[in-house]
Amino acid sequence: PGNNGADGLVAARHLVQFGYQPSIVYPKQPIKDPYPRLLHQARGMKIPVTTELPSDLSSYVCILDAVFGFSFTGSIRSPFDTIIPSLASSPVPVASIDVPSGWNVESGPGPGTPLHPDVLISLTAPKLCSKEFKGRLHWLGGRFVPPDIRNKYNLTLPDYPDTEQVVLLNN
Repeated sequence: PGNNGADGLVAARHLVQFGYQPSIVYPKQPIKDPYPRLLHQARGMKIPVTTELPSDLSSYVCILDAVFGFSFTGSIRSPFDTIIPSLASSPVPVASIDVPSGWNVESGPGPGTPLHPDVLISLTAPKLCSKEFKGRLHWLGGRFVPPDIRNKYNLTLPDYPDTEQVVLLNN
């Protein structure tokens, strides 16, 4: 996994802080920083880590898709070529971080892309592919985008209420 994998490891730790009991499916564990440290932190919080996706996902409340992100290109390769379709066919709601796994960051899902999440959590700014998102809820996180970045990329971002770190873009 790329940075979305790191985001997923961090999200698992946050979920523990909020009283949830996440588990991590981590079939390929990179040895480059920051992954070993993030995995060590997750294990230190007693978060179960496995390399295999459970065959029955019905006991889960939500699945956080943190497999591939905006740098994904090409076809989905093993072992993710079986994991992504399993997530897509699960009765459990799927929330994708930034870009749903297998989507092109600009054009969205291509032919045969199985994953169409229920929730999209865009980071910093919605990516172009979010125009193709048809799920229930689209959240944006990352209220502190410096003015020079906003101007450079011509970003029009919503206002965040009070001290909120996220804002709902649709409902």
